[in-house]
Amino acid sequence: MDSLAVGFDMKGGGGPRTLTSAVLERLRADILSTKLAPGQKLHIAGLAKQFSVSLAAVREALSRLVADGLVQASDQRGFRVSPVSPADLEDVTHTRIDIEGLALRRSIERGDQTWLASVESAFVALSAIPYRHPDDPTNHNEVWIVRHRYFHRALVNACGSQWLLGFRDVLHEQSERYRRLSIRRETGKSRDVEAEHAAIVHAVLRRDADAAVVALTQHFLTTMHLVELAAPRISGVSETA
Repeated sequence: MDSLAVGFDMKGGGGPRTLTSAVLERLRADILSTKLAPGQKLHIAGLAKQFSVSLAAVREALSRLVADGLVQASDQRGFRVSPVSPADLEDVTHTRIDIEGLALRRSIERGDQTWLASVESAFVALSAIPYRHPDDPTNHNEVWIVRHRYFHRALVNACGSQWLLGFRDVLHEQSERYRRLSIRRETGKSRDVEAEHAAIVHAVLRRDADAAVVALTQHFLTTMHLVELAAPRISGVSETA
């Protein structure tokens, strides 16, 4: 039985303070890592038993994930992981370019030297970790994923709008699902991710907003094109019962 008490700090040290939030974090992680596949049915009773929590805790967690777009709810069919598709990928990518590009421009305009230093520091930390898992090149390095999320968030942290950051975070999560689904189709020579990140950072440090947004846009479009190579496999996954 996969009790949520294991692996969570229940004494106020930064971990979930309620069982609902613990269930939410576990389900979110499993969806983003594609352990729970797109389109997969989510059975409330089964999840409650797996996590040793109440049906109400699971239902509330799933409802919150519906609001984030990671889960879909239907009166007739219950809950399931939101499906993926080429059309959705394109929509997510271009909307992310619009939202994150705006947040990046505002950050460059408003950010101080402390913010610039945080961007540079996040880039250095990310560059120190390999993109792929050392023992399994068909999978992302989990440490890289954490630092990658932190890096992209650091780029826009000075935008001054919690609404903008909130929308940006939702789109980032949606993009991560596609990245995880597609990496097995990427080749080692497909791209130079570090160079793409470096182009963004160098433009930011020069406070060249136009160049930074162009580099960010190209970075996102490159990811989208690589994901499109895996479109047949991704479409197949989304039909999981």
